[in-house]
Amino acid sequence: MPDKLPQVSGRRAAQAFVRAGWIIREEGPHIILTKAGVRYNLSVPNHRQLKKGTLHSLIRKAGLTVAEFIRLLS
Repeated sequence: MPDKLPQVSGRRAAQAFVRAGWIIREEGPHIILTKAGVRYNLSVPNHRQLKKGTLHSLIRKAGLTVAEFIRLLS
């Protein structure tokens, strides 16, 4: 059974991506993350609660699985 995507804030999601090797470049209404060798940035909305579709898209663009992302949250 697939892992259930948790409800998280933009800040908490960004912290998990940092643990996966991404670097916070800019903060504001969106948290911009970069990673060496990757041609695109992750733009995480700095909201109290991210929509599941947005979070799922960010996880996929970061090259992670939902299970890997959940492990990075803790």
